[in-house]
Amino acid sequence: MAPPTRRAETRPGVRRAYVETYGCQMNISDGEIMQGVLAAGGFELVDRAEDADVILVNTCAIREHAERRVLGRVGQLNRHKKDRPDVVLGVTGCMAQRMGAELLERAPYVDLVLGPDAYRGLASAIRRVRPAWKDVGSAGSGRTGTGGPAPGPAGVAEGDQAGDAGDGGGDPAGGASAPRAGRMALPVLDRPATSGAGWSERMGTRFRPELAAATESAVVAGGDGAERLALLDFGPHEDYEGLEARRQGGATAWVPVQRGCNYRCTYCIVPYVRGPEKNRSADRILAEVRRLAGDGVSEVTLLGQTVNSYRNGDWDFPRLLRAVARVDGIRRVRFTSPHPSDVTEDLVDVIATEPAVCEQLHLPLQAGHDRTLKRMLRRYTVEEYLGKVALVRGAVPGVALSTDVIVAFPGESEAEYRATVDLLREVRFDDAFLYRYSPREGTPATRMDPTTFVADEVAAARLADLIDIQRSIQADIARGELGRVEEVLVERPARSDGDMLGRTRRAKVVAFPAPPERAGDYVPVRLLSTTGATFRGEEVRAGASQS
Repeated sequence: MAPPTRRAETRPGVRRAYVETYGCQMNISDGEIMQGVLAAGGFELVDRAEDADVILVNTCAIREHAERRVLGRVGQLNRHKKDRPDVVLGVTGCMAQRMGAELLERAPYVDLVLGPDAYRGLASAIRRVRPAWKDVGSAGSGRTGTGGPAPGPAGVAEGDQAGDAGDGGGDPAGGASAPRAGRMALPVLDRPATSGAGWSERMGTRFRPELAAATESAVVAGGDGAERLALLDFGPHEDYEGLEARRQGGATAWVPVQRGCNYRCTYCIVPYVRGPEKNRSADRILAEVRRLAGDGVSEVTLLGQTVNSYRNGDWDFPRLLRAVARVDGIRRVRFTSPHPSDVTEDLVDVIATEPAVCEQLHLPLQAGHDRTLKRMLRRYTVEEYLGKVALVRGAVPGVALSTDVIVAFPGESEAEYRATVDLLREVRFDDAFLYRYSPREGTPATRMDPTTFVADEVAAARLADLIDIQRSIQADIARGELGRVEEVLVERPARSDGDMLGRTRRAKVVAFPAPPERAGDYVPVRLLSTTGATFRGEEVRAGASQS
């Protein structure tokens, strides 16, 4: 057997922590929050699992394939416990919430399972798992969450654009807002569903989170007085106010404005594992953006499960977006992921008139036939969706549109699938995230007539066909942009030697020759060639023609 990997040196008595994130942008942001909690609790952050005393895998539950990958990865990481039995191995995030204590049973080497509302208490949970580490994270022993950038890998995009102590730390007066009228709040633990005009009552259904996710915490006895924990309680006001995220550094940053979701799409696990919609105080969001600008961040992306449904007091999302766009030092603003039902004339006006708001919009479609959309409970028709597209394109010339599509949803006929194909050809999205339907246990779609489920071979063929069609559309759009000069925010080294990678305002990915020192710069780049998904370009020097 090969000898254990030699660990990096560390200060005596200091424990090291590593966070590996999979999933959507919200998961990446949650990983940064966990790193901040760990740093404030006295842990030193490292960028390799082999150097860590605490290894946390931050997970996604959107699709079964993503869960299988993560379970396999957790099994691989168990090798570090074999070499060093004192290592803490934890699973966090949406998959942790969905599986709950079952993870402790299926994977006896896992010490800690934390749902998305449990991160505030992460350091104390580790002390319960390893009581011999009682001095780590005790009062006064840790550092604050401020300081340099956090190490660690970037999140792996797997989610739908789509992601704590006790009952949460958000301030009900200045933090989370009440649920919006017309959409029912998710029950939190034993709290009964709110009665009234919520859509679930109109549909004749009662929402039951316990059908799709764990809702009760669990404690399993370990050795030497230790415990194995599954902390799964929903915090009705937990929006992580007061915690300092440990961001990766650079010119860009994620800014969560909303957690949870009040929509009830029949295929989606997110409301069950992230709880009800909770919107942060606008004042606190703006204060965070100002701090980021003061630290050199010039591009922010506002995050929420349905970000444009944001409302807190007198603030709605268009007002918040306009205010963020006017913060001194902020040059670019993006947001994700919006819901088509909440795309309004006011929101489009902000995109069109605020110079800092990028000419790019992710507008999840999911299906191109009204019957499928109704079964998905998307709450718009194809005609209404196309109306939103026309509204945006009429106000924001050249806007880049991206989308999500699910093929082979239960009951999808060949004609319904062809309607989706036709709609993609009609709209011509700049980018699309395409998936086949993945059953998530407990979601309403899994209880549909089993005879209507699409055969695996048909589902695979439809997905392959749609990918080919979208690639052709995307490549055709990209070829039409060759020769243009675009402002590129340089982000990181590209895979090709000597190149840096960046994005245009319209979220097009460009590689061009530049040294690493250019990261964070805004550079005019001429687009020379394309693969369809990315561009190659060259910097346009001062004085050169940009026509």
